[in-house]
Amino acid sequence: MATKAIQKADQKSDRQYYIDWLRILLIFSVFLFHIGMIFNSWGWHVKNDVTAGPKSVLWYIMVFLHEWRMPLLILISGAGTCFALGKRTSWQYLGERFKRLFIPLLVGVFTLVPVQVYIEKTAQFGSLLEFYPHMFDGIYPEGNFSWHHLWFIAYLFFIALLISPFLNFLRSGQFDLFVGKLARIVSKKLGANIFVIPMLLSQLFLRPYFPENTHGLFDDWAEVVYFLIFFLTGFILLSDNIITESIRKQKWLFFTEAFTTAVVLMTVPYMMTEKAGNLLWDMLEPFVAFSCGLTAIGFAKQYLTKNNTLRKLANEAVYPFYLLHQPVIVVIGYFMVKWDVSVLAKVLLITLTSFTFTIAVYWYFIRPFKAMRLIFGMKMTRNNREEPQLSRSPILIPGVVKRFSIIVVLGVMALTLSGQNLTQTEKGKTYDAE
Repeated sequence: MATKAIQKADQKSDRQYYIDWLRILLIFSVFLFHIGMIFNSWGWHVKNDVTAGPKSVLWYIMVFLHEWRMPLLILISGAGTCFALGKRTSWQYLGERFKRLFIPLLVGVFTLVPVQVYIEKTAQFGSLLEFYPHMFDGIYPEGNFSWHHLWFIAYLFFIALLISPFLNFLRSGQFDLFVGKLARIVSKKLGANIFVIPMLLSQLFLRPYFPENTHGLFDDWAEVVYFLIFFLTGFILLSDNIITESIRKQKWLFFTEAFTTAVVLMTVPYMMTEKAGNLLWDMLEPFVAFSCGLTAIGFAKQYLTKNNTLRKLANEAVYPFYLLHQPVIVVIGYFMVKWDVSVLAKVLLITLTSFTFTIAVYWYFIRPFKAMRLIFGMKMTRNNREEPQLSRSPILIPGVVKRFSIIVVLGVMALTLSGQNLTQTEKGKTYDAE
């Protein structure tokens, strides 16, 4: 028992670099997913005139990503809470969550979200300033008020409120005994699937009453409970070295399970009646999400364990990048989808320009300033002692950002001035979701 306690303490005190890398890669996948939203047939804020329909390659990729990337991010957030909790009281924990989550959410709702709603509804408003007085005219999509991609931040803050009264229990000896018993089960082949049971039950009981994922919190209880279970699963799984080692060793088993369940999910329900297909989909979703998540964790723990300057920089940037990326994509996409160039050219241009602009804004206007760091949920640094030592790295990040930004901007300007005609498409054109 003492040995297990020491192992668990070591797991919590030693930084798990593979979790940082996973978080970085997942946020980048969210960025690419939102690029894809411009070019698939689902409803979004800006759309290309040519889109990929159902059962296309893009459709399969996006459905697959949609099933597991956000649940895994929630699971990793649960692990992060476990590692960062320390001896904080419930009030200290909530205070930290208020600064890291609620402040960026509040600021983002009034700055980052309105520009997205305005872009979608430019036919109704002459300018962004004209839109702001109408910001509270109803709830999006019929109205104008929304938190858009910041729903993820709102859900994390809500989960923090829910678990805060139970923090003492979650770090008690009784809870450690419970995790120890689970570790014996999880260590068996595919034993971690025991966590799928509460996920599956939550969907079977709640989906009939909350069939759509609205991201509206109070009308989205099937998704809220689903994510709460993933959060607690991450709190338990990734804090125990025996469990994470077992996941690493079984990574190919989880890969096989993930591949099999994903193929069944995206084929069999369409061969059934609508009611039966929806039920099978709801039953398979937790298996796909969890097995894909454990596959990613297993391979990450095997291969993504290195610490370097890039990890430090990217891990610090990833949260502001998430907050910024979607409004940047929407604004840039709004102009570029009108260009008379190929779909592939639009994809590449929107991707490169949005990524570069987001990184440049973060690097030059957020990272150096304490007030901006607070607004974007970043940790405060003391005399830059906690910041990565860039001079020791062969990667000259500031120069790369600056040069790459200039190259992309000049390239976009060259395309614009070289005779490429802009097509006159409808303002605010949107498409219904499937």
